[in-house]
Amino acid sequence: MDNYMKLEIPGKSQNEAFARVAVAAFAAQADPTIDEISDIKTAVSEAVTNAIIHGYENGPGIIMISSVLTGSRLEITVVDYGTGIADIEQARQPLYTTKPELERSGMGFTIMENFMDEFTVTSSPGQGTTVTMVKVFNGITQPCES
Repeated sequence: MDNYMKLEIPGKSQNEAFARVAVAAFAAQADPTIDEISDIKTAVSEAVTNAIIHGYENGPGIIMISSVLTGSRLEITVVDYGTGIADIEQARQPLYTTKPELERSGMGFTIMENFMDEFTVTSSPGQGTTVTMVKVFNGITQPCES
């Protein structure tokens, strides 16, 4: 049987670090490398930060994070029920941002895509956004301490 976890947090910036550590702790049971854990933390941070800043720009909402571990494959899903994205392809372009005043680089989706083995985003305006990321553990570098 696959192992899984589900986490529901308010979309507040102070919860971003908790979310990334919780997913990393869950992933640790697959004996990932330090680099793999770092990639997961970075990608989860970007997904949760996007949900907070873009999904819930008018105030905090709920962010759902789930992870499923099947052998050496970890699938992470981050869902918000916020404003949604009108043009996903445009939003996925490096350096594109709807909030330049916040000193954001517009690299969130690019970072997630580059740090994970698979990346998809689905969204509808007014309905929220779902980001799904997959990491397949290869165990190439130094193993992470459990």
